[in-house]
Formats: sequence, structure tokens, C-alpha cells
Amino acid sequence: MSHPHPDLSEPPTQPKGGLRIVALGGLGEIGRNMTVFEYGGRLLIVDCGVLFPETEQPGVDLILPDFEYIRDRLDDIEAVIVTHGHEDHIGAVPYLLRERRDIPLVGSRLSLALLEAKLTEHRIKPVTHVVAEGERRSFGPFDCEFLAVNHSIPDALAVAVRTPAGLVLHTGDFKMDQLPLDGRLTDLPGFARLGAEGIDLLMSDSTNAEVPGFVTSERNIGPVVDEVFRTAQGRLIVACFASHIHRVQQVLDAAVANGRKVCFVGRSMVRNMGVARELGYLNVPDVIMVEQKVIDDIPGDRLVLVCTGSQGEPMSALSRMANRDHSIRITERDTVMLASSLIPGNENAVNRVINGLTRWGARIVHKGNALVHVSGHASAGELLYVLNMTKPANFMPIHGEWRHLRAHAKLAALTGVPEDGIVIAEDGVVVDLVDGQAKIVGAVPAGYVYVDGLSVGEVTETSLKDRRILGEEGFVSIVIGIDSTSGKLVAGPEVHARGAGIVNEDFDEVIARIEGVLRDAAGDGVNDVHQMSQLIRRTVGKWVSENYRRRPMIIPVVVEV
Repeated sequence: MSHPHPDLSEPPTQPKGGLRIVALGGLGEIGRNMTVFEYGGRLLIVDCGVLFPETEQPGVDLILPDFEYIRDRLDDIEAVIVTHGHEDHIGAVPYLLRERRDIPLVGSRLSLALLEAKLTEHRIKPVTHVVAEGERRSFGPFDCEFLAVNHSIPDALAVAVRTPAGLVLHTGDFKMDQLPLDGRLTDLPGFARLGAEGIDLLMSDSTNAEVPGFVTSERNIGPVVDEVFRTAQGRLIVACFASHIHRVQQVLDAAVANGRKVCFVGRSMVRNMGVARELGYLNVPDVIMVEQKVIDDIPGDRLVLVCTGSQGEPMSALSRMANRDHSIRITERDTVMLASSLIPGNENAVNRVINGLTRWGARIVHKGNALVHVSGHASAGELLYVLNMTKPANFMPIHGEWRHLRAHAKLAALTGVPEDGIVIAEDGVVVDLVDGQAKIVGAVPAGYVYVDGLSVGEVTETSLKDRRILGEEGFVSIVIGIDSTSGKLVAGPEVHARGAGIVNEDFDEVIARIEGVLRDAAGDGVNDVHQMSQLIRRTVGKWVSENYRRRPMIIPVVVEV
């Protein structure tokens, strides 16, 4: 079993006739999915998604894959294939197209429609190629076959990539719901056919590899949703992903059955449902839809609001409602249904939203107390089924945190995949498929690229550390004026603190210390501004630590007079 190594060096030149595979995201994390295939000097990209920030990344809006590995080779890219329309698979495409706008985008009708709506906001008109399951298209040396897979969004695809180096099956995100709401099954006969042809490398979704058995069918949720509608006394507020068209359809059906009007709340929800409705993936009776401006005129027991915020996103509609920062005010008669699974890392944010909503008296229905959501990812039983059906010569788990990747690798070993053919990689690790054998050969940079407002890549780990210090410890600023010739103190010190838990009356002691240190420095002939700043920083930092056991950011400002 090949394992990543922290000391991997730059990979060697790609072997002639070999296929090189580099994941720039999606390995060891949930999100930021992006895989680069290279053959004969040409590149094919599968997915290009974002990762959403956590609490230790304050001020960050999105996290992108690092495009540095391909930046000098943008003209070598044949196409970007998107397996489905979730943000963690398409969200970074606009940022890649900023670097080369005519990269062809390939995907299903719905996936590309959702992506084009997003690109319109970035003022980018893309080059697109719509494909459907069963189709086979070539992009340069990459012969691609597309297969239907069932997921928590319609029109998801797996892609089989054929090159002279071998056949690779990339499942994308998938599950094997045998009674899907849209009747579109995962193409197991297609998987079996490819297995009979001979799959040299299987790259398969690992998100639920630790979960035994099979995922519950989406159809089982319908009766539970109906029951929530029947028992809700006032308004019903449903929070789900803005791309979960199946779940929204169930909510619409329940609204019709229970005589409720429906209002979509939030820009992404309105946009995505509009696209889905226009393409026929969402059946929305005109008679039940209302705009947000008229909801106050509708009795609460005749209204359902569908919004985003099921993951506790700070700026989402639901979070703002919980914080009383939204025009929609939560009351004791409201019922809030969180109709989504919990993405790892979002637990605290979601709990804060639930507590905030509960504070105002709302009844909360979530996956923990009712079957209001099922996962879109295959559990261990389904993954074993696919492994046995495809019989790959080599296996590489993708799309998951470390525990998911390792659990999936163990499943592959149980089905008979040779130990030296199981490759556990991480972001940036380079895998070569040569003569039917997949091996790790090196690594390339694949760090986080932060989007903060309009800036992309300008926020660094150092600046995030500064933000964390400011947020947790506050800051102390010290302003002084010195004689540019003698270095003697001529003005100040003026000391100010914000968020450091220090009252102004306590500054007299540290001011005396600063004056003493600067007096000694001037006596020693020190008149360098940088040296004085360091003296002040050490003096104030030591005083704060001794008296408050805190470590705020110390900001000296030395002005030469």
C-alpha cells in the first residue's frame, strides 16, 4: 500500500506513455475537489471546487485550489469536466477562467447551467460542451465516457478516462439509491462493463467509507417531511443546500398537499431553483410561489420559507434570523427544519444557529431527531459493491478526510485489490500510472488560496495568524515621538488598547517602564527607529504577560521629530 510521505520531492519527468494524476484538492478534506490528468503533454481537469472556511480562518470567504502547478501550462488544458453542480466541485471554476477564459467546460445540462449562472456574476461567458450519460467524447488524447450516478443533486456523472496508459474510472460523488426520486439510477451495468474491459485505476468517493451498510433511500424522507408540515403550527422554515433540488421538490410537494405558499429566501437559493425550474428539474406550481415582500400578509400556518444556512454559514439567511439580523423574525410558533447532513467541521457553527433559533422559541427539526435528510454519498456496503463489480488493478480513494480515505483503502484490500496497487495520496501528491501500476513519485505545491472580498491569494497564513491574535487577544498600540538626532523621547508615550482586557488606569505603570527603557537606550546612543520599536514591543509584551497573562498584538509607532 503506497502512503504519502512528508519528505516527497519534486516529481521526475513524466515517463513516456504514462498517465500522471495530481489532485490539487479533495484529498484529506471535504471540498476543494480538483484532479489534473496529464498525458502526452496535455492536461484534463476533473472538477474545480471550493472549500468553505472554518473559525480559525477569520475574514476568509472561500478557499481555492492552488493553480500554481498548472499556471504556466494553461494552454495545455484540453477541458475541465464537472461531475456535478455542487460548490465543492464547481465553485473555483470562475477563478480558473480568470486565468484563461476559453477553457472548455464539460458537464451535464444542469451542472453547466448552474455553473453558467455563477459565471454570469463574474462576467465570464464560458465555452461549454453539454454531455449526457452514455456519451463518449474525446478531448485531445483523453477519450472520456460519461456514466450516470445518483447523488444529492440531479444529473451527476462519473467519467471513464481512456488513454494509451490505461483506463481510469473517476466516480465523482455518488450513491446507489435504488428508488431515486428522479428515477435515475447509478449505472451499475456500465461500471460492470468497464470492469470487464479492465480498469487500471479506480478513483472513488470516500466520504461515507466509515458508515456501514447502504444509504437510506430519498423516498423515505417524504413521509417525515409531510408529518413536519402537518404538525407545524406557524411558519415552516426549511434550510438546505441551495443545490439540493430533490429536497426542495419534496418540500414543494408537501406544501401543495398542506395548502401552504412557498417563498425562496437567499440569492443562491433563488438563482439555483430558477435554473432548475427553467430546465425542468424542479416542478414548481405557479399558484404556490410568493415573493418575500408579501410574506407578512400571509398567515404563518399557510407559509413555508426555503432558505440556505443549514451549515451555520455566518452570512446565510438562517444564521441572520438566529442572530435577529434579518427582516424575518423568529417566533415561538415557527418550526425550523434543517434538511441536510452536517459537513465535518461545521458542528459548532450549526449548534450556535440551533441555540439561537431555540432562544426565540422555535421548534427545531434536524437529522438528529428526525429523518429529514439522507446522505448523497455511498456507504461502505455500496463501496464494496462497486469495488467487487469493477475489480480495479489499482485503487485511489478520493473525496474525503484522512479517516475516510484510509477506511476506503481497507475496503479495497478486503475485495482483493493488491496492496501495492492501493494508493493513498494527499493534495499535491503526484501519482503515475505506468505499465498498469500506479505509484507515488513526488509532490507539488497544493496549499490553500484564500479569497477575501475582492482579493485572491493575498491573504497568507501569517495574516490569518494576526487576525486570530487580534480576535482572541486584542491589541495594544504605543505612540511616541523621538528626537531624530539624539533619540530622546520628546512626545508620549500614548498607550491605547482594544480587546485586550486592559483598563486605561493601568497604563501608568507601563508608561513609566517605556520611558525608562527609552531613556537608557538614548544614553547608549540608540536612535534607530526599528530598535526602539523592538524595545517597546518587548517591554509592553512582558508587562501585559506578567499582569494579565495575555498575549495581545503589540503595535509600536515611533515618529521622528
